[in-house]
Amino acid sequence: MGRAGFRIGGSETSVYGRREMATSGDRQQVEQWDVFEVVQEVQAEGNPFTDIEFGARFLYKHRAVPVDGFYDGDGVFRVRFMPDVPGRWRYETWSDCAELDGVAGEFVCTEAPEGNHGPVRVADGFHFRYADGTPYYQVGTTCYAWAHQGDELEEQTLETLSEAPFNKLRMCVFPKRYRYSRNEPEHYPFEGNREEGWDFTRFNPAFWRHFETRVSQLRDLGIEADLILFHPYDGGHWGFDRMPAEADDRYLRYAVARLAAYRNVWWSMANEWDFMGEKEDGDWDRYFRIVREEDPYQHLRGIHNGRRWYDHGKPWVTHCSVQAGTDDVGKWRRQYGKPVVVDETLYEGTISEPWGNITAEEMVRRFWVGLTHGGYVGHGETYLHPDDILWWSKGGVLHGESPERIAFMRRIMEGGPERGFDPVPWWRSWKAHAVGKGDDYILLYWGVRQPGEMTLELPARYRADVIDTWEMTITPVEGVLEGEVTVPLPGRPYIALRLRKEQ
Repeated sequence: MGRAGFRIGGSETSVYGRREMATSGDRQQVEQWDVFEVVQEVQAEGNPFTDIEFGARFLYKHRAVPVDGFYDGDGVFRVRFMPDVPGRWRYETWSDCAELDGVAGEFVCTEAPEGNHGPVRVADGFHFRYADGTPYYQVGTTCYAWAHQGDELEEQTLETLSEAPFNKLRMCVFPKRYRYSRNEPEHYPFEGNREEGWDFTRFNPAFWRHFETRVSQLRDLGIEADLILFHPYDGGHWGFDRMPAEADDRYLRYAVARLAAYRNVWWSMANEWDFMGEKEDGDWDRYFRIVREEDPYQHLRGIHNGRRWYDHGKPWVTHCSVQAGTDDVGKWRRQYGKPVVVDETLYEGTISEPWGNITAEEMVRRFWVGLTHGGYVGHGETYLHPDDILWWSKGGVLHGESPERIAFMRRIMEGGPERGFDPVPWWRSWKAHAVGKGDDYILLYWGVRQPGEMTLELPARYRADVIDTWEMTITPVEGVLEGEVTVPLPGRPYIALRLRKEQ
């Protein structure tokens, strides 16, 4: 993560991002939805993580955005800000430490360049858009502990992602200790060690600098970082899954202060939250409220289930993050009135665990079923490896056959209705899953069924394409279809039919 900066009195201001900082006099430039940072250095006694409050107010015309800062070790305090409007911004720091209080300055926010669309938001009830209005069609994957594997493997994971179809990555903040993932990380989030104990009042800046570097690298690849804040895959080995309440809250505030200014961040309160037996149900409500209150940019917030579901209808939950099959996506849309993302729907692979050995065909089928019920699906891969380098946990390289088919599906999505796919009311008569936008665009999917033809009663005139979702082919149907019409189909599974109204 590159950094350039200059000093004003006892402070330093800097811009984090892909481009070098530009200056004009004492005014800096940063692009829209990138990271602007104010840095101050004070040698403070005691514990600066807990003893000193620090932040800044960022001002644009009539707006004032308060942002909490954080201590980054070695006497350095930082506050990060993601400007969302081009123009001249001013800022002034605040602190209960006199040397950190009242430092003022300004910077210019320039228009976002091509490729920078801003953070993702919920749109049209059940879908997503970037802040600039560009549609976002979630095609995610899971690499829980990839950021805790050391530079060589982590760089290989980034290279793989640069050529993969995925635009969201689920990843744990804390390291993971679980089957196929027994290695110790290079860095830990707190000072201390497992043998002598952790000081939950003192964060380890080396861990956080490394982690945020990986988040920023995902951003530069156009990939959303779905950050899993808690998880049960610790078993007391490190104890990060059973910290006292005050440590949990302090950790959440620190994580938000450090990471929220990255536009590609999503917050996931937990993976399999209900398996964390040390936590009470009310704790999760509190975690959501803390993140919502501390995050100036209101990034998306979800929580992932094991056997028991959190109430996704609560106001602080922005979307449903689900571990389940994909057949009930439509039901969950109706129940919660929010976007449904099946983030975990079993894994393509060869391990013995039943959740980790479905075929590539089944993984692709689940993606298409989720899509044709009006939702979004996440990929996962768990092929056995002699060194336990499974994509699902450690990253590395992909071995399965589903990613290229998922890339094909993503192209279909991106060429479809701009506002996303919603269920259409006629699907039962067609014995297929069906989505579209009104009468203009209809997408049918038969899954494992393999009809040789299908009679349809069409409400308008259409051009049609037969899509083989496994072979990744699109074959136009001859002529214009209207009224009651029988459409020839290939008589094999995994076939979709796309109907686009004739203009």
